[in-house]
Amino acid sequence: MTNGMFDVDRIRKDFPILSRELPGGRPLVYLDSGNSSQKPAQVISTMREHMEQHYSNVGRALHTLGGESTEAYEGARDKVAAFIGAPGRDEVVFTKNASEALNLVAYSFGNPTCDDDRFRMGPGDEIVISEMEHHSNIVPWQLLAQRTGATLRWFPVTDEGRLDLSGLEELVNERTKIVSIAHQSNVLGTVNPVDGILARVREVGALMLLDASQSVPHRAVDVAALGVDFVAFTGHKMAGPSGIGVLWGRYELLSAMPPFLGGGEMIEAVWMDHSTFAPVPHKFEAGTPPIVEAIGLGAAVDYLTAVGMDDIRSHEHELTVYGLKALSEVPGLRIIGPSTAEDRGGLLSFTVPGIHPHDVGQILDDQFGVAVRVGHHCARPLHLRFGIPATTRASFYLYNTTDEIDALVRGIHYVQKVFG
Repeated sequence: MTNGMFDVDRIRKDFPILSRELPGGRPLVYLDSGNSSQKPAQVISTMREHMEQHYSNVGRALHTLGGESTEAYEGARDKVAAFIGAPGRDEVVFTKNASEALNLVAYSFGNPTCDDDRFRMGPGDEIVISEMEHHSNIVPWQLLAQRTGATLRWFPVTDEGRLDLSGLEELVNERTKIVSIAHQSNVLGTVNPVDGILARVREVGALMLLDASQSVPHRAVDVAALGVDFVAFTGHKMAGPSGIGVLWGRYELLSAMPPFLGGGEMIEAVWMDHSTFAPVPHKFEAGTPPIVEAIGLGAAVDYLTAVGMDDIRSHEHELTVYGLKALSEVPGLRIIGPSTAEDRGGLLSFTVPGIHPHDVGQILDDQFGVAVRVGHHCARPLHLRFGIPATTRASFYLYNTTDEIDALVRGIHYVQKVFG
């Protein structure tokens, strides 16, 4: 399948695991990239080569290996900054995942060591999230509310799987200190409208954070153009390794925030009774960082850039259009989320009447080699909103094909026969 210059057959050859046979000779049909993407050979070889030839700790050694490792690690920061349009490399903080990045921001609010009024929080102040959030963008704010006495509020979700913005002006008000929402839902695929919400956030003097774990891997994201204050995402969903995530934040905000973890590397000087801290981003990178993982993320950024983020988005849009039509023709199947591909990412969550998603997923894997995600996808409140315990989710990436969607549909028909 070739879309203009986008040659998915060629791309698939870059991902060794996609040629693997599963037990029984079944070909692998990997439709779980929303959970974690597969890795191209270019990323694997870059990480291996660094460990074989250049590895050392970073920022601490004056020998040759220390210099090479530090240069590669900081080079990865430069690559990430360019990839997301960050105004400065020092605005890119490496974390171990998006969850840590979100927790880092939440930790700054109501922290007595932070004297910036924008981060003051207590009874009467409000935090705003949405009903479609991943647990990683719910629990840190619940903990913050418990810690400070602030009130947690949220945007509801419509039956069509969109944010209900009808109460925007009442929900985001002069008591709001932070609005934190998903850029793209990991269950619904919904791409949320940032501009209108951000305009209201600015009116009331609050801050805004985007959980971009499901958008940065799939579309060109320019943090400067978005205009928000913080963006969090993770490496393992964007052809990079696990164990590495990113928090981007405005430099003046990051400078005002207190350290999240204490230890080596994040200090300027230490006495027995007090310490001073390194400038951002190193203030937030205590201890030995995920060196090889960051370098692997840099290689993933190189790979995705070479393929072209606009081409990746167009390819996934075509898959989404095809998948929506194919699944809508399965008798009784219910797609959770928008019924069209407009403002929608490349994942489809669905239920099959009378059949638990765990059974759907197991049979798809056992009989057809189709790997999907089943459960509530770390978004239980959203499933409660739709009155269902779980869904089956097929998620697409640059290496997927319409033939694989056809295999999914054949598998669902088989599941229905088994339980018929």
